[in-house]
Amino acid sequence: MIDPLLLTATRILTFEQQRPLTNASGFFFERDKRLFLVTSRHVLVDEPTAHYPDRLEIELHIDPDNLASSTGFSVPLYRDGKSAWRQGLDTAGGIDVAVIEIERSALPDTVVYRAFTPDHLHRPSDLVEVGAPLLIVGFPLGFHDALHHMPVVRHAIVASSFGLRFQGQGYFLTDARTHRGTSGSPVVMRISENRPNLGDLPWTLLGVHSARLDLGSRDSLLDEALGLNCAWYADIIMTLTA
Repeated sequence: MIDPLLLTATRILTFEQQRPLTNASGFFFERDKRLFLVTSRHVLVDEPTAHYPDRLEIELHIDPDNLASSTGFSVPLYRDGKSAWRQGLDTAGGIDVAVIEIERSALPDTVVYRAFTPDHLHRPSDLVEVGAPLLIVGFPLGFHDALHHMPVVRHAIVASSFGLRFQGQGYFLTDARTHRGTSGSPVVMRISENRPNLGDLPWTLLGVHSARLDLGSRDSLLDEALGLNCAWYADIIMTLTA
């Protein structure tokens, strides 16, 4: 009865010791039997805002027959004084995507989730046109189905030429209404063809939502916000999980 896509995303709370800091979004990615949590890099550390959490807490479903049953799962961000996550760089600088491996043995035996795999990433033969419909699955402002611990889905479209690095950066643009807390959400496109290797997730993972894009020259009194967002190309996940 539950769309498996909703089980790919998880709400992230960041903490400095016991002090709550922010909320964000993330999703699961599986590769070679290893499980990773993917989110935006600025969720884990953000120097301009002096955001330095030392752990995350994600919400996990623990009863396949009762989705109202969940538990918090703590993920330390540092081990032996070193960051436990991986982040990427390219010729244009930092990439606002990070992954951290989840120890499967520490998960509850009855945990319920879905994970994207390398098969869900964009293939060269996949056509992604400007204006193609997308979904962004996350927790805007922390909002979600608090009873069943489910994310919400926002509709988006591809707003720049997919495959080109917008302004030379490793992202493309989406046109969607987004809010704080959506950072780290998966940006997906429905697959119409039959691809059995995708199981019950017939979606292409195109990107990782990062932030709204705005103009510094915009007059906040006269001009509305652009309503455009940065989505970093999801193929960086393959580099970060290698």
